[in-house]
Amino acid sequence: MRNFYSENQLRIQKLNGSERIAKQLEDTRLMIEFNDDVAQIVNSSLFFFIATSSGDRNLECSYKGGNEGFVRVMSDNELAFANYDGNGMYKTLGNIDENPEVALLFIQFNGDKRRIRINGRARISTDKEITQHFPKAESVIIVEAEFIFPNCPRHIHTMRFEENSIYSPTEGYTPPEPYWKSKPDLAPYVKKR
Repeated sequence: MRNFYSENQLRIQKLNGSERIAKQLEDTRLMIEFNDDVAQIVNSSLFFFIATSSGDRNLECSYKGGNEGFVRVMSDNELAFANYDGNGMYKTLGNIDENPEVALLFIQFNGDKRRIRINGRARISTDKEITQHFPKAESVIIVEAEFIFPNCPRHIHTMRFEENSIYSPTEGYTPPEPYWKSKPDLAPYVKKR
């Protein structure tokens, strides 16, 4: 397993006098397996953010959203999430196919505010044995967690959830096409479902 902190991170910790607390946080908070608390946060999430990078270091950060259950813990150190129909650019999947290193950020904005960071290696699956558990998914991304780190929630704002997106697929429901797919300059190029 690689080190949790890079050499430059350690150097900057030392410059700022925070190496002792950084080490204590690593020793007492860093996990390599999901505990029940973190699994509950992941399993109930309606969204998260994922950072990926291509082999030539083109970075990408994406919002992934769906109904509860679209992302879930599958084992002690694996989670999976549905990849739904999107804009057709496949920037996240293209990066994962080239460079499996990913970073995920889960934020709980209301109640007991929480922030969970997960770093790991991702792979894309179109195996029916897996995709059948994620209704309407084009594929499923499986992430093997290397580092699971509950992070300080101090600056998380209070936000009120109003309703699930009408575009989130679910069993027995076909979401409408988003408006942007009907724009005259894009409509002729959109893949028909």
